[in-house]
Amino acid sequence: MIASAYFTTLLLFLLSHDVSGAPTASIPVVGQSIPLRRLSPSSQNLTLVAQRAKGQRDMLTAKYGGPLGKRATGYNLLVNQGVDTGYYGSIAIGTPPMSFDVILDTGSSDLWLISSTCGAVCGSSPAYDPATSSSFQNLSTPFEITYGSGAAAGYLAEETVQMAGFSVQKQGFGVVDALSSNFNQNPVSGLMGLAWSSLASSGKTPFWQTLASGGSWDSPLFGVQLTRYGNASNPTQNEPGGVIDMGYTNSSLYSGSIEYHALLGQPEFWEINMNTLTVQGNSINIAGMSTAIIDTGTTNIAGPASAVESIYAQIPGSQPGTGQWAGYYLYPCSTTVNVEFNFGGISWSMSPADFTHTQISSSQCIGAFFTSTIGQGGPSWIIGDAFLKNVYSVFRFNPPSVGFAALSATAIAQNGIKAAVPSATIGAVAAEVTTGAASSGRPLSTMLCLWLVSASIAFTLS
Repeated sequence: MIASAYFTTLLLFLLSHDVSGAPTASIPVVGQSIPLRRLSPSSQNLTLVAQRAKGQRDMLTAKYGGPLGKRATGYNLLVNQGVDTGYYGSIAIGTPPMSFDVILDTGSSDLWLISSTCGAVCGSSPAYDPATSSSFQNLSTPFEITYGSGAAAGYLAEETVQMAGFSVQKQGFGVVDALSSNFNQNPVSGLMGLAWSSLASSGKTPFWQTLASGGSWDSPLFGVQLTRYGNASNPTQNEPGGVIDMGYTNSSLYSGSIEYHALLGQPEFWEINMNTLTVQGNSINIAGMSTAIIDTGTTNIAGPASAVESIYAQIPGSQPGTGQWAGYYLYPCSTTVNVEFNFGGISWSMSPADFTHTQISSSQCIGAFFTSTIGQGGPSWIIGDAFLKNVYSVFRFNPPSVGFAALSATAIAQNGIKAAVPSATIGAVAAEVTTGAASSGRPLSTMLCLWLVSASIAFTLS
């Protein structure tokens, strides 16, 4: 079909300017598709990729190794960082508000930002300066949270925090002045935890939970759609990453119904039961090891050693990785690997493109499944972005549950698209609350304005 220059201009405007606010009425899908291509080994720094992979395994040990413990809508456009390695959105903090980019992590519950006093150890990312805000309050309480072999440390404070058109006053967060691991990469300045308050190292209620529990949202839930660039042609470090929808589900981004699954036990992590896992049509034995945490802050998928070994046993030519690839597996890149997850209803397919974590030679690839080192007392599986890129995910406050729905053609068309990266933007506030107080928000009148794709391209997979 012939692309409209008007729609092209509108798409680029939306991606480069609009990261918060309310959605507009949906626009019919025009049936575009995109080429899927496998990255060549030379297009990535394999040493850095290996370091990140090792760090991912280490981080899960620290993150999960201990005991497990109707007013408005808004959205925030995301950025895909490091070729599907992570996804970040933007918040505004302080009075007057200053915008910062933060990793969005459903596997933790704390909000923290690097401080202007952190120095070189915190890298070149923009830093929060408490002295510039009249709403800052130092709680004079130490703060520390561990991520793998390093930690973020500082002190607790309260501030006014905005995201997606919502504002929470006296939001507890960590002001980080010591970062012992290379956690953040420019322009990321911190992390926003999207799990439950019972997990918060700070003891503070997460931003999302204050809004969901206080009636600030039309519906007590948020939805997430993530893009795929891992096998796009010449992806850059930062690309359009999808969206987080707050207080509603964006029906333009999914088709059919949302299948919900109740959380296991008292809400802590977004933890549900996995019924079956099949690879190349063969069932993997997960008896006694079926608990799964849905984690947007994890790139790949971690599982028990015996199950991961069984997964790669279905792929001839696979072998365990060594060195920094220990815990991962190598397999022939020429093999198309089909994986399906079932959580008690529909079987959800994972794209073969997402099974490939990276390509390390002309013939060998590293798979997305790796062995967990969490140990007894932790979850069996950590299901990260490698799977979540294939579904529209919903995280519901009441009743506590996780939902999945099939991606729409509109959502799929955003994978690999060449477009401007959303920038951190301070949006208009539609609902404002104070931690522990009732909402004063009012309904927004518009729906999410869809990203419009201006060209029709045939799907290919090489």
